[in-house]
Amino acid sequence: MTADVLELLAVAQAAAAAGAEVLSGRPSGTNTAGNLGVVNKGDAGDWVTAFDVAAENAVREAIMASRPDDTITGEEHGTTRSEQPSGYRWSIDPLDGTTNFIRNIVYYATSVAVADADGVWLAGVVNAPALGRVYSAARGQGAWLEEGGQRTQLNGPVLGRTGLIVASGFSYDPATRAEQFAGLGGLMDGFADLRRLGSAALDLCMVADGTCDAFGERGLNEHDYAAGALIAEEAGCWVRRPRLTSPVDGGPSDADRLQAWTCAGTLELSGKFPL
Repeated sequence: MTADVLELLAVAQAAAAAGAEVLSGRPSGTNTAGNLGVVNKGDAGDWVTAFDVAAENAVREAIMASRPDDTITGEEHGTTRSEQPSGYRWSIDPLDGTTNFIRNIVYYATSVAVADADGVWLAGVVNAPALGRVYSAARGQGAWLEEGGQRTQLNGPVLGRTGLIVASGFSYDPATRAEQFAGLGGLMDGFADLRRLGSAALDLCMVADGTCDAFGERGLNEHDYAAGALIAEEAGCWVRRPRLTSPVDGGPSDADRLQAWTCAGTLELSGKFPL
């Protein structure tokens, strides 16, 4: 079974829109956990809300309605397979930026991406309802931003500009975070400033649209970067992802994930990121 990348993109767009619609139901004006069904997943600050779960359910339903034999890997419900898997696998983060969502900070999104049996990412969408932005890409078809009724092709950061900005993030786990802080000087080498917006998916998209010049973060899960990395890549950026230990099952082991960097930027900045 061979799927056209534009057909896959259309499914990704519909699925991400379904998740983003759930997120749009967030009670306005609230900035506490009280109305959002918040629980902690383990590490201090690693929250999940009723909206995360409802959005993942909506994304899964949209994918299964069009492609019932595809495998789906989601942040909240793990991996599900049909009895006759097609070979395609979806990686979804229903709410990337949960802490932002809880605190009513607008940088959060639903992220949906699909890969083939070889682990090649084919289509991805990051839908940020509070920003009114939908980022999307299909392999070989470029990266695009839909905002305010306009559709714009993305071409990555402006080459040669000064005052470069790198985006990154930090772990909820104190030991991992300490290691990240220890390496911050190396990450910042060659950059004038750092942005930490709280959503890796959107960080990668903001490299694609040229807002930030680069992104680098160690220890991401696959669903954090799956769509955003493809969007940055299709915008012409240099991208490095963790290697999948199994294209069928998803991302690397925890040990590999904590050591691996997800990076994006212009080719001239590629040497500035740690290995």
